[in-house]
Amino acid sequence: MHEISLAVAILDIVEEYAAKENFQKVNSIRLSFGRLTCIEPKTLEFAFEVQSGGTRAEGAKLKFEVIPVSVHCLACGADSVMDAYSGACPKCSAGELLITGGREDLKIIDMEVD
Repeated sequence: MHEISLAVAILDIVEEYAAKENFQKVNSIRLSFGRLTCIEPKTLEFAFEVQSGGTRAEGAKLKFEVIPVSVHCLACGADSVMDAYSGACPKCSAGELLITGGREDLKIIDMEVD
């Protein structure tokens, strides 16, 4: 379950920013990541809830922006967005795809703090 290490990394970043920006409490954190990263939002929420106990982020809500899988078909030239990567072009069913989005790493977009 790599979500535990992600939750710990998020909390490390929160502490780093708290030292720089002098805030005491985090109310919410908005995150983005690509669908192909295999991050499970519910699992990350649970790991974050457990790991954030006793920290300035305790009780903070995570908000997710999941970037869909996008592909370019080398056979027909179509650009498509998919819920999940299937290996076949949704337009022509060819298997000659270039993945153009959905692999983005987890990023903190912003935090609501007090």
